[in-house]
Order: sequence, then C-alpha cells, then structure tokens
Amino acid sequence: MSSSLGTLFRISTWGESHGPGVGVVIDGCPPRIPLSVEDIQQELDRRRPGQSKIVTPRKEDDRAEILSGVVDGLTLGSPIGILVRNTDHRPSAYTEMQQAYRPSHADYTYDAKYGIRAVSGGGRSSARETIGRVAAGAIARRVLEKSLPSYQTLAYVKTVQHLEAKVPAELSSDLIESNIVRTCDPEAAERMIELIESVRTQGNSVGGVIECVVRGVPAGLGEPVFDRLEADLAKAMLSLPATKGFEIGSGFAGTLLTGLEHNDEFYIDPAQKASNSPVTGQPSLGIRTRTNRSGGVQGGISNGEDLVFRVAFKPTATVLREQKTVTNTGEETTLSARGRHDPCVLPRAVPMVEAMVHLVLVDHWLRQRALCS
Repeated sequence: MSSSLGTLFRISTWGESHGPGVGVVIDGCPPRIPLSVEDIQQELDRRRPGQSKIVTPRKEDDRAEILSGVVDGLTLGSPIGILVRNTDHRPSAYTEMQQAYRPSHADYTYDAKYGIRAVSGGGRSSARETIGRVAAGAIARRVLEKSLPSYQTLAYVKTVQHLEAKVPAELSSDLIESNIVRTCDPEAAERMIELIESVRTQGNSVGGVIECVVRGVPAGLGEPVFDRLEADLAKAMLSLPATKGFEIGSGFAGTLLTGLEHNDEFYIDPAQKASNSPVTGQPSLGIRTRTNRSGGVQGGISNGEDLVFRVAFKPTATVLREQKTVTNTGEETTLSARGRHDPCVLPRAVPMVEAMVHLVLVDHWLRQRALCS
C-alpha cells in the first residue's frame, strides 16, 4: 500500500492537509513499552507550523490524541491509532489552483494518476502528511531506547543554499535546538536566518541539506540483498516531501578517492571486547573501524559505527511570484501562488528526518530479533 511503511513495525498514515484531521495507525509495536501523549507531543511541537519567524505562519497546535493501543501509559501490542485535528483551514487561498497547476507541485501528477485531487493545501502531497510519521517515529524511538540504551539520532541543518555549518566535535540536541534553523553552528545560524528572511521578503524560497548522525546502532542490522539498511534509509528519506537526494558516508565525494584511500581499516577495541552483542547475544570481538567513510553500513548491514548520511531538500515549490503554467483544460496561463508556506523547509524537516530513522531502525531491530534470537 502506498501510504504504509515497514515489515514488522508497520505504519499507515492518512488524512489531507485541509481535511478534518491527519493521523497514523501503528501496527506491530511491542507491548509494555512506556508511552505517554507527551512523548509524541514533544516531537510534534518541533515539526508544527508557526513556531518561528522563518516558517509558515499557519496556526495549528497539532495536539495528538491517542485513540487506541495504550492503557495506563503502556503499549498493549495492539494497533495504536493517533489523530491530530486540522483547525486553521483557508481553502480560499487555493481557488485558482482548481484549474491552474502550480509549478513543481504534485497538482498535475495527481490528476494524471487519479483523475481527482484534494486541491486545498495539496491534500496528501502536503508536508502536513508527515505529522503521522513524526508521531509514529516518537513511538519507534521509545522502543529503540528501551532495547538500545545508547541509541541517539541527531539531525541538523548542514547547509542552506551556499551557507554551510561547521560541525563541532561535541554534537548535542541542545546545541541543535538552540537556534530556530536547527543547525549545529550558532554563527552560521544567524547568516542562515538572514538569508531565509531575505528570500521570503522577495516572495521566493531556498533549499539545502540536512545531515544526520545516528549513535548506538549495533552491528548486524540490515537485510541483504534488497532490504539493505542504506537502501531502506534512502527510501524513507526520499519519501519525505521536497527531497531530491540522499548520500551516506563519503557519498558522491567518495568517487574521487582510490580504494586504499576509501577503505575503513579494522582494529580491536579492548573496551568493547568485554561486552556481549545486543544483536546476537554472543561475546563481542570489539571490532571497530579507524575511519567511517562507509557511514556505518557495509554490505547493507550496520557495522557498529555511527550512521552518517545527508538528505538534500529543494527550495519550497510555492513562491509568491507570478509564474507561467497551464490549466487542467490545456490552456497556458500565469499563476501567483497564495497561502501560507515555508520559505525554507529545512528547520521543520529535521524532526521528520529523525522520525524516519527511528521507523527504519526499529523495523530492522525487530526483524533481526525475530530472525536470530
């Protein structure tokens, strides 16, 4: 099904941008996982519109309602249903879009596929659909943290157009959340904010890159050949709205190196040799790599190093300037978009990227336990 993701930990999102509400059903969550609505709300607050001066001003509280699957703060093992109601509807801003296709939006392709579409807010193609993913990701994170105590996912804005953040040696969520861009470099944050505000006043938009570091992932997760860990991560990231590229580890830059330069040499870490593998339960050999150009994945399977990848986001397709387009009756025309939109999707996309990491990894974690426990 096109709106579902996962094998054992499976989610299905539903709802349109300007419909009564949006949400998600999570099937396969293990029982007795501590979970409160606050765990979910914390992540939704990071994703919601109207949170700063550089994002869309649409006013939505995005309050999560747990409809099923949780009793007395513990998951039951049965499907978990979550609803977030839409309250700030403005369908009048989309009247012209009933006939005229917005450039680089999904208006035309949805018509070409289905012969019908939800005009207001873009329907399912809106980033509002990601509310269900972020809510489900918060639950997946709770499952992973119970099983893998050192698990941590840190996504941050690496670049906004030509501006690039310097990544410090000590990377933390507090540092990333200390600025409204959600970057790891406070000095770069100020320049990024100025750029985003500048393009917004021009009725334009800007894109960039989000980098993500995932710690505490044990060696052994990933399913050769087609469900390689990096392949599932790539699918998850490229399913997010406005994404245009994915690379892991050295990525495209690795093509400039020789094999000797690129290979990650192994060594034995005595500190890890004393522990047991959380995947197999067998004594760990303490195997580590001196470099991490593989980005934590080799042969489609995690090797115990940090997962490091990057996701490219295009400039927001909605710009408040006149553009040439066509109508659904085949006539050429012009269109000036209206409505409330992000001049840069990156700050709100950070929790979306993290949520997709949680969903991919929890599914592979449960699959590995089912296969080898």
